[in-house]
Amino acid sequence: MSSYDETVSIDIDRDNRIAGTLITPGTLVPGVLFVHGWGGSQEQYLARAREVAALGCVCLTFDLRGHAQTRRQFETVSRATNLADVLAAYDLLVHRRHVDASAIAVVGSSYGGYLAAILSAMRPVKWLALRSPALYLDSGWDVPKLQLHRDQDLPTYRSSIVAATGNKALLACQAFEGDVLLVESEHDDIVPRTVLTSYREAFRKSHSQTYRCLAGADHGLTSERDQRSYGTVLVGWLQEMLAGARAGTVVAHEAKAEPAATPEVPPHAAKQEAA
Repeated sequence: MSSYDETVSIDIDRDNRIAGTLITPGTLVPGVLFVHGWGGSQEQYLARAREVAALGCVCLTFDLRGHAQTRRQFETVSRATNLADVLAAYDLLVHRRHVDASAIAVVGSSYGGYLAAILSAMRPVKWLALRSPALYLDSGWDVPKLQLHRDQDLPTYRSSIVAATGNKALLACQAFEGDVLLVESEHDDIVPRTVLTSYREAFRKSHSQTYRCLAGADHGLTSERDQRSYGTVLVGWLQEMLAGARAGTVVAHEAKAEPAATPEVPPHAAKQEAA
């Protein structure tokens, strides 16, 4: 196996340092970008990202502006603002030394899934995993995201199948040629099945498409059981995709359950997310 040598300086104390050589594997590994939903944070993906990293990947989680430490911007950030966040995070990931820029997976939930879909038309993405991806009209792209719920009748818009030609995210999906995982929550009162159907029908050129419905799950996966179910589906699918890429073919696998992760929407906020 090839390796990469990097000369390093090791500080002992204020006046002394010694020279060393850091030797790391020269083999490139896939990168996985996790995009959280509206009202969430990277904390909800850390445990799951560590599981995926154990498969031999470099993973990146991050906080969209308007969340976590930049919560003060919650009422002013737009989709344009958050898409810029996703692009910047992607660019940071692919420029890490050991990341294979031709083997990038993007995992997004709800609003994060919507942004991830659009990202796929702007940057190379090999694998795209979308859980309950939200859908919005293209109008008002630069207005505060919260305002969309006042200006757009989103429940009505999401209740019917949307043609790819009339939506920025679905157009990106229509052009996507990689592998896709779509995950639905059976009892989702924010992103109904018709939205998943719109996405599903848009992925006409995808190399493969896997669809799973989490029985009994709500939008925010607020129960430990739902977290485990989603984790099993996501990690299992990524494991299959990575194995197939390394072997040059699709390899079957038996999904394994993993420890519970943090709910993507805390129970007390589940009804307030407004994806």
